[in-house]
Amino acid sequence: MGHPAENRESSMKCNLKCNRKMMWLVVVVALALTQASAQILTSAQVKKIAPASFFFSGQSAVVQGRNTAGLKNSGGKAVLAGLVDTTGYATAIAEKFQGFLITETKLSFDGATLDPGAYGFGFKEGKFTVMNVAGTDVFSIASKNDDQLKHPVPLKFEKDSAGYRLYAGRQYVVVKAD
Repeated sequence: MGHPAENRESSMKCNLKCNRKMMWLVVVVALALTQASAQILTSAQVKKIAPASFFFSGQSAVVQGRNTAGLKNSGGKAVLAGLVDTTGYATAIAEKFQGFLITETKLSFDGATLDPGAYGFGFKEGKFTVMNVAGTDVFSIASKNDDQLKHPVPLKFEKDSAGYRLYAGRQYVVVKAD
C-alpha cells in the first residue's frame, strides 16, 4: 500500500487535471453558446425595438413596420433595417433614400465598413448606397440580384454562409456584423 502523502499528492494531481479539463469544457461550451446566439430577429422582436419614424435629411419619415427586419450578432448587438415612406422628400432624395439602417456594431459590406450609428440606404440600378442622416453618401457598392429567390418581399435579412443577406425584393448585399 502507498504512503498517505503519496496518495494525497496523486489525488491532488488528478483533481488538478480534472479541473483543467472541466475549465476547458466550460470555455468551449460558452463559446459555442455565444456563436449560437447570433440570429435573425422575429417580427415581434423587431417591433419592440424599431422606431416609428426615422430622421433623415432634415425630415422625419414614417417607418414601414411590416417592412422592417433585424438581427443580432453573437455579442447581442442589434442591427435594424427598414423601409420608410419618403412622401414629402425632394425627388432627388426620395430616389436614393428608401430605408434606414441602425446598427450597434460595426458592419462590413463587400469591402466597405460602417461604424455603429444610424444611416439611410437605397438600392438603385444595381447599387446599394448608404448615406449619413444628412443625406451625404458614405459608400456605394454593387448589389446582386437573386433570380432564384422564390418569394421576394420588400425587405428582409436572410442567413448567408458569409454573413447575412439584406434583401430589397430580389436585390441584395451581404453584410457581416462584428
